[in-house]
Amino acid sequence: MSEGGSPALRGFETGSVLRHSAPITPRKVPALYTPEEQRRRDATPWTLVQGLLAPFQFAVFLVSLVLVVRCLTTGEGTFAADVSVIAKTLTLYTIMITGSIWEKVVFGKWLFAPAFFWEDVVSMLVIALHTAYLVMLLGKLGTVEARMAVALAGYVIYVVNAAQFLLKLRAARLQAQADALDNQTLAGAGA
Repeated sequence: MSEGGSPALRGFETGSVLRHSAPITPRKVPALYTPEEQRRRDATPWTLVQGLLAPFQFAVFLVSLVLVVRCLTTGEGTFAADVSVIAKTLTLYTIMITGSIWEKVVFGKWLFAPAFFWEDVVSMLVIALHTAYLVMLLGKLGTVEARMAVALAGYVIYVVNAAQFLLKLRAARLQAQADALDNQTLAGAGA
């Protein structure tokens, strides 16, 4: 078969495709924080508040999850499950309020700063489901099972949201490591 015989194979035998292809360059991921935002993040006490509230909220979530599942599977412990979901909801409201203050200090926006836009969108869904639970409880709407199902739905979305934030924290840590490596490389090149 000649080199020009098949349009699908044309150029492969000579390697011309590789010679004429544009070089592949890795895409630079935009930095999570500008240097000024990073300075504000490190300087504000709201960063520590968020760092303390996040694991506390997760602990409250785990206890509540056990109580809600127990209530749904055995029909027992409704009061304890309700109290735990109320505690989880109040903790969620607290972390959302302090988180929006943190976002305002660091990014200049109360919510939906580009760096955390999708995390905030999912957080709104988490808040909506937790609030729906409270409305059902206080308004005596629906069955206990329906109310607990709404709590579980809120918990599933909360886990997704927590994963988003953990991935974002990991990205920030990797960015900081890459920046430190770049600075070391530049310092070494200048010597």
